[in-house]
Amino acid sequence: MNTRSQTPIPNVDDTTGEYATFARVQVDRWRDGQRETVEDVVAEEVPIALEYNGISHAVMMATPADLEDFALGFSLTEGIVATPGELYECEIVPGCEGVQVQMRIATERFVALKEKRRNLTGRTGCGLCGAETLEQAVRHPKAVAQGGAQFTVQQLHAALEQMQARQQLQQATGATHAAAWMDAQGGIVLVREDVGRHNALDKLIGALAEAETDFSQGAAIITSRASYEMVQKAATVGIGFIAAISAPTALAIRLAEETDVTLVGFVRRQGHVVYARPHRLR
Repeated sequence: MNTRSQTPIPNVDDTTGEYATFARVQVDRWRDGQRETVEDVVAEEVPIALEYNGISHAVMMATPADLEDFALGFSLTEGIVATPGELYECEIVPGCEGVQVQMRIATERFVALKEKRRNLTGRTGCGLCGAETLEQAVRHPKAVAQGGAQFTVQQLHAALEQMQARQQLQQATGATHAAAWMDAQGGIVLVREDVGRHNALDKLIGALAEAETDFSQGAAIITSRASYEMVQKAATVGIGFIAAISAPTALAIRLAEETDVTLVGFVRRQGHVVYARPHRLR
């Protein structure tokens, strides 16, 4: 007997017509040895197929929101396009099993993409799935521009609290990461959320690139560890300051030193650790 669910993926909010980012489920909650049946809110996780010029490139598990931002950010941080203008079209096509993001990019970029012979299958939080060589796995972006915005310790900690207050999906589900942009004045101006930490950063970068933001005049704050790929994505587009709630990896620190990215970890109330290039934090 086929017990497979026939519920379409992703679900669509009947009120807004947009993809639902969460679902409501009945659960048995146990506390102090007592059980109660209650309604819980859980984050949606949907396969997102990224296609370039009709060819499938990657399937990522992601939250089905801000997918245009995700498409542009992923294209930039993976080096598939060099500028937003090289992404000519982006169409979001829902299906029963997930969402197709159909993009058309410049011919020379598509030729270069095919030569890489990469065919990713991404999982939530997965960074380098599908890289075929060591050279593909560890890319070395050029150093970010000298100078750029500087911040005080007080601005950094205040921005962390601002970001947390704007994580609506995390507050509802407890299951998502966020990436936020702190502008040169120290305020949080944009937040993107996703079940995957890489996806949240890609969404943030895509939204900022679409708005023609100067990446040297701000900082990215992330609610995860600062892995190599998080630093690589930031450096690729010219972000010179990245602050993480959790720890970095040793490879991430080496890449931050190499690309002149200020890297701060364990950003919590009244505390943080500077791991690389401290000159942007006063």
